Amino acid sequence: MFKALVLEQQDKKTLSSVKQLEVDDLPEGDVLVDVEYSSLNYKDGLAVTGKGKIIRNFPMVPGIDFAGTIAHSDNTSFDKGDKVILTGWGVGENHWGGMAGMARVKASQLVNMPVGLDSKKAMAIGTAGLTAMLCVMALENAGVKPESGEILVTGASGGVGSVSVTLLSQLGYNVTAVSGREENTPLLQELGASRVLPRSQFTEKGRPLDKQFWAGAIDTVGSQMLANVLSQVNYGGAVAACGLAGGFDLPTTVMPFILRGVNLLGVDSVYCPLERRMTAWNRLVERLPESFFQRACKEVTLEDVAEQAEAITNGQVTGRVLVKL
Repeated sequence: MFKALVLEQQDKKTLSSVKQLEVDDLPEGDVLVDVEYSSLNYKDGLAVTGKGKIIRNFPMVPGIDFAGTIAHSDNTSFDKGDKVILTGWGVGENHWGGMAGMARVKASQLVNMPVGLDSKKAMAIGTAGLTAMLCVMALENAGVKPESGEILVTGASGGVGSVSVTLLSQLGYNVTAVSGREENTPLLQELGASRVLPRSQFTEKGRPLDKQFWAGAIDTVGSQMLANVLSQVNYGGAVAACGLAGGFDLPTTVMPFILRGVNLLGVDSVYCPLERRMTAWNRLVERLPESFFQRACKEVTLEDVAEQAEAITNGQVTGRVLVKL
């Protein structure tokens, strides 16, 4: 028997409860994992609260990522006792996910735990951290270098944003953070932001082309904020877009792209190829300082997830939330 957070639907409302399950309750897969940690991401928050159409089939165990130890494997790629990480692949959306003491998944969805990480640190990074590193790599591939100029990070108080600020700073970039919570300014500066701008500065409709301020940006918000950021990016700069916390629309024009050669780089971590995943994980181990895990992470239990899910969808969570199983 093991505990799991189970989502069910009643009268079109999503209800969550902690239940005791057995291994035979788990869906099909060729690898069984003893889950040690999961994490709470914005997508998890939408799923648990029912505010987003994340879950298509109920009942569902949420949790789009987890880390733990192989308990049984029918696949030669892994042996019992191997430490592994899972992020993405629709787990926690259309296949039972990481907010349970055990998970049965496909071996092809797992990566080996990089040297230097354990399950707790892996989930302190989690999907959010992986996405942040993929955004950094996208900017690098687009030719945005530390000497190119200031880099803007929107939604900087959140999971992807806080890791992005840390990584960019560690890599030598001059980082400006955007946050809707003034009280988080000291933390963001500790993580490496040279300055912090209020979210309100980017939420009103701006001009199709504004003054040029940023060599590049990582945007986790979308909608009007992304449109305003695009209008302020330097000639030949780039924006890595990975989120829609502010909405999935993009009220912009073609002008930043055809008059300034701005590059809009879409970043997806869900179906990211294995080789690129491992490159990102290894770079995360190299670049994230120990201070990140101490400053920007907190730990909760399954019983706390519903409350934390409501908070993260309301923009009230700072940094990373680990779920201990």
